[in-house]
Amino acid sequence: QVQLVESGGGLVQAGGSLRLSCVASGYTFSNYLMGWFRQAPGKEREFVANINWNGGNRYYADSVQGRFTISRDNAKNTTYLQMNSLKPEDTAVYYCARFGGGDYYYEKDYDYWGQGTQVTVSS
Repeated sequence: QVQLVESGGGLVQAGGSLRLSCVASGYTFSNYLMGWFRQAPGKEREFVANINWNGGNRYYADSVQGRFTISRDNAKNTTYLQMNSLKPEDTAVYYCARFGGGDYYYEKDYDYWGQGTQVTVSS
């Protein structure tokens, strides 16, 4: 069965960096676009970034553009999210997801999700 497992979250001071990882299993990883979303307390889950099968196309939310970088290693079945210059407003649970088709911006178009990893940025 399809599984996505995130790791790498934690507590960091504003201005710091973290790298999240998402290991996929149960399907042919390189055939699918992958995305990252986040959900802050009391807010809806929102799109962060996504990457196509070979990394040639990447899209970012305006709020993270220039600070976050999404990448993937198909040999390791892993997607990464490098987060730099973190801000307190980046505090959220971060989820990776497999794109199922449709519009990459909407969570409804992702068919499998990880359990999430908490990122907390202190001021």
